[in-house]
Amino acid sequence: MYNVAIIGAGPAGIFTALELVKQKPDWKIVLVEKGDKIEKRQCYLRNGSKKCTNCGTCGLLCGWGGAGAFSDGKLTLTPEVGGHLTDYMPYEDVQKLIKYCDDIYLEHGATNEVFGLDKETYADIAHKATLAELKLVYSPVRHLGTEYSLHVLKHMQDYLSDKIEIINNKTVKNLIVENKTVKGFETNDGELFFADYVVVAPGREGADWMAHEFSKHKIKMINNAVDVGVRVELPAPVMEPITSKLYESKLIYHAPTFGDEVRTFCMNPNGEVVSENYNGIMTVNGHSYADKKTPNTNFALLVSKKFTEPFKEPIAYGQHIASLANMLGGGILVQRLGDLLEGKRSTEERIKSSIITPSLQSATPGDLSLVLPYRQLTSIVEMLYALDKIAPGVASRYTLLYGIEVKFYSARVQLDNNFETKDVKNLFTIGDGAGVTRGLLQASASGVHCARYITSK
Repeated sequence: MYNVAIIGAGPAGIFTALELVKQKPDWKIVLVEKGDKIEKRQCYLRNGSKKCTNCGTCGLLCGWGGAGAFSDGKLTLTPEVGGHLTDYMPYEDVQKLIKYCDDIYLEHGATNEVFGLDKETYADIAHKATLAELKLVYSPVRHLGTEYSLHVLKHMQDYLSDKIEIINNKTVKNLIVENKTVKGFETNDGELFFADYVVVAPGREGADWMAHEFSKHKIKMINNAVDVGVRVELPAPVMEPITSKLYESKLIYHAPTFGDEVRTFCMNPNGEVVSENYNGIMTVNGHSYADKKTPNTNFALLVSKKFTEPFKEPIAYGQHIASLANMLGGGILVQRLGDLLEGKRSTEERIKSSIITPSLQSATPGDLSLVLPYRQLTSIVEMLYALDKIAPGVASRYTLLYGIEVKFYSARVQLDNNFETKDVKNLFTIGDGAGVTRGLLQASASGVHCARYITSK
């Protein structure tokens, strides 16, 4: 029996625990995570294996730190991007929460350097973006780098280890709900955990489980937009005039043919492209280190599409498109932009004749037009041409496109302003898996806000 039980050790779950310990040091708290401790997490594909070994629980996505642990640790210091917290509280309150969480990251070893604070530089790039019909979102970023991100998360794990009960390698199966009030949960091995309050923070990897479990208990959910696209890789000098000043540029474009929103996401100067395994489906991502550099820069182009009734399966939709790429290429597909525009399948010979060497060597040369829906593909190509106006070379025939990148944001749960479900009492859900956030800092902030409300009750 616990005061609070937390499901998931991503940033949302971790910061819930950090704030609970600060507010109520005498409370009995348990945090259950399906993956390993941070120091035991590994990916055989990243460590030299030629293909994914299909671990039962993906070490890149699960474990202490969540899917963000092996990202490059970008802390976006503005409410403008990274989630929907301003739908639940005033903008100024979100800004204060972000500052509070950023300070905690600094206390646990985050780097001091912040990119994009120079308003004059931002205004100059924003002006060029406007002329290309692009919107640049002001988003200063603290960049940790993958290796320092792991260090910070390890420090948080060590700090909490003697203050709360942390249980790794245990998967939650069912929530226990009686008379519209949560009582606890049951794990796959039949163990029962009871608590006064339960916080569900499963991250994107656990979003599908959460959606089905909440549906079972008739907890209402609202469809989120579906984000599907590709990861772009090109020579680092192409984006250097922007990345050297902003590090990561958040650019939004409304593609003219269909009017769909296309956005840049997770830009990694001198970084590398990586693959991830979501329940047996391979998707693509990217990250960069603080000290280790490659000659390439990569970023995602995601097309956001919000569906109406009777559509209720945003995760299944993204999984289906990604599975088509897996079917054709045995994993991740890569194609040169020039080949795509000419209606040709990329081959190993064409890839080798390019001016850029793929950082994801396990990707299979192929044809993305056989995978991506025409609407999304058209919008992505139009976005590449728009970006080429502010960074000449983006639309080069040698630019590499990897597919599929899809963000498995769950349908958003109907919550009150404290992230408590409206249909079941004392049950809270936060972070990316709840469709509430889309980045490290807002996920962390959702945990702090949730913890403060629970302790106030």
